[in-house]
Order: sequence, then structure tokens, then C-alpha cells
Amino acid sequence: MQGFVDFIQGFLDLGATVILPVAIFLLGLFFGQKPGKAFRSGLTIGVAFVGIFLVIDLLVNNLGPAAQGMVERLGVSLNVLDVGWPATSSIAWASVVAPFIIPLGLIVNVVMLLTKTTKTMNVDIWNFWHYTFMAAMIYAVSGSIIQGLIGAVLFQIVALKVADWTAPMMSKFYDLPGVSIATGSTISYAPGIFLVKGLQKIPGVKNWNADPDSIQKRFGVFGESIFIGLFLGAVIGALAGYGVGEVIEIGMAMAAVMVLMPRMVKILMEGLMPVSESARTWLNKRFGDRDIYIGLDAAVALGHPAVISTALILVPITVLMAIILPGNAVLPFGDLATIPFIVAFIVGAARGNIVHSVIVGTVMIAISLYIATDVAPIFTEMAQTADLDMPEGSVQVSSIDQGGNIVNWIIFKIFALFN
Repeated sequence: MQGFVDFIQGFLDLGATVILPVAIFLLGLFFGQKPGKAFRSGLTIGVAFVGIFLVIDLLVNNLGPAAQGMVERLGVSLNVLDVGWPATSSIAWASVVAPFIIPLGLIVNVVMLLTKTTKTMNVDIWNFWHYTFMAAMIYAVSGSIIQGLIGAVLFQIVALKVADWTAPMMSKFYDLPGVSIATGSTISYAPGIFLVKGLQKIPGVKNWNADPDSIQKRFGVFGESIFIGLFLGAVIGALAGYGVGEVIEIGMAMAAVMVLMPRMVKILMEGLMPVSESARTWLNKRFGDRDIYIGLDAAVALGHPAVISTALILVPITVLMAIILPGNAVLPFGDLATIPFIVAFIVGAARGNIVHSVIVGTVMIAISLYIATDVAPIFTEMAQTADLDMPEGSVQVSSIDQGGNIVNWIIFKIFALFN
């Protein structure tokens, strides 16, 4: 069993830039593409994700220190540290339930496709770690692998159904036809879609509009996404107490993120469209006319400037909320750079309206902070079992991404009632 676990971990350590091209190549062959064409599609998608993750690294490596600077300037003292998704995924894969998740997840997805209970063919295998963490939490309170796996399957079913529901948004707003997102952290914020719809019915508030197009019309060249990135990055640098040089540096980095990310997503779609068309043709021949979506990492939604703009505004707001929210014990840190991923559906529902996206994003992140505080004891116990090095000065650990995940929390609470 340990050998199999090591093999799975080694495969996952290769990351999305290797796993996704392999998955796309195999899918292309399965759906009747010639090997050369299938290989080119997989290779193109791999190159696109290399670029996407390079841009994400640029975002993370600049936002992380800036967030830490804001926290230090404010003198915040909270006893639960947000360790971020990298540490959270490590905790998940260290669980005894981990070896079962990928095979089980693939079987569940195939069964749901065959029974027409989902339209999403999820090739984002790396992000199965969200399902793994769900199973690990339930196992931690029940000691039952079976219960853990049932919880993981429930999480996956919810993720696939949300992916189906939001796929039209991915096509219409993000210009990503045939793409859906089943990433665990993103689907958790799907309830924000209803909040957006409610907000846009409130007299007066519904007219508060600031999307990239309207900003550009009002401010001309200075309203372009490259200038928005420069401005928001500089503001974050100033809030972090940076010197002039560092403020300019982080501003340039965010401007680069705004410009480069859409370019990478275009390359991604160049590789994905042939496979998507082949899949649709293959399925139509055998099962009649039906839509089929390719489930990808939520990173593909980061190409829209409104997503990055919303996320950058929410970074200082999240830190401030952590201080003023009564009952919150979580100090945001590791997952501040994950905010673009978790607000993707909210921004899409708001049709790029940054004002509405920030308002709803603030509400949803506040809920996540409370949930992350609630699960901190079991999260910390899991971290200690996985031999995670506890950060100096922290009594407990949690995360906004999966610790504050609404779907994860609801399923966990249901199982906790019986254990």
C-alpha cells in the first residue's frame, strides 16, 4: 500500500503542467484524434499552464510578503494561522484515505457521465486533493475510511453539479466555451452568485458599476487593465509599508499579471478546442446531441482583469476583517493569494462589476473566516498527525481555502453528528 501511495504522490508532484497534458493527450486519442494532433493539443495546454503558473507565482510571490507587511504594521495577534493551500494539500495527501481518492474520483465521474447526471469530464486531477481533504477530515473524527470516502464522493458530486451549472457563465462571460470549473475552493463560493443577483435588485446599489470596460471609457488609456494592475499593486505596497522602489516593483508585477494572464488563457484554449470538439462529436454519435464540458483548474478564469482587480482589493479588506470580526480567530496569510480563485464565480455572476464583486466577496470571505475558525481544532489535529511543522507563535492552524470551504464544512458537520 505504501508503494502505491508513493507512486500517487510522485505522480501528483509532477503538477498540472505534466498531469493535464497527459490527460488531454489520452482523451484526444480516446475521442478519435490522430496521435500527432492529440499530442499537440496536450503539449499546447501544458505550455499554457506553464505560463499561467509562472504568472500565478509572480502574483503569489509579491502578494505574500505584502500581506505579511500589512499584518505586521497592524500588529494583529490572532492564534489561528492560515497556512494556505500548499500545506493543506500536504495534510490531505498524508492521510490514510489518500490512495483511494483518485481512482474513486475517476470512477464517479465516468459513472455520472454515463448516467447523464453531469456534463463535466473533469481532467483537473491535481485538484482532487480537495476531495481528499474532505475524506481526511471525516476520517479524523470517525476513524472510518468508508465514511471518509462517502464524504469525498458527496463533495465531488456537488463540485461537478456546480461546474455544470456555471459552465454557461464560463462560455458567455469568460469566453471559454466547452470549459467548466470543478475546483473545490471555487465551487465553495458559488452561493455568492445568489448574493450577486440579490444585490443587483437593490435600488441604487444595482447602479453601482465599475467593470474594466466602463473604467476604460471613463479614464481612457489610464483605465486599461495594465494601469489598473499598476495602481492596485502600488496601493497594496503602500499599505504594506514598502519604500518607493518596492511600491513601484509590486505595481509593475501586478500590471504584468493583468497583461500576461489573458495571453496564457488564449494559448490554453488553442490547445483545448480541438479536444473539446472531438469529445462532443464522439459523444453525439453514441449518446445523441448533448453538451460536454472539460473540467479545468480555476486558474483559467484568472485571465479576466476584473477577477484580479477584485482579488487585489479584497486582500487588505480580508486582513482588516480578520481584526474586526467578533469571534474570528484566523489570521489570513497563506491563502490571501488564493482569493482570485475563490471569487471567479462571483465576478462572472456580476458580469465583471468590480464593486458588486468586492461587496459579495467580502461577505463570503467573512463566512469563510468563521468556518475556518470553527474547524481549526480538527485541522490542527490533522496537521500534527501529518507532521506539519507548526508555525512559530501559532496555537492552531487552518486555511481560508479548504478550512473555510462552505461545502466541506456542511458535509463534515453532517458526518460529525453521527461520530
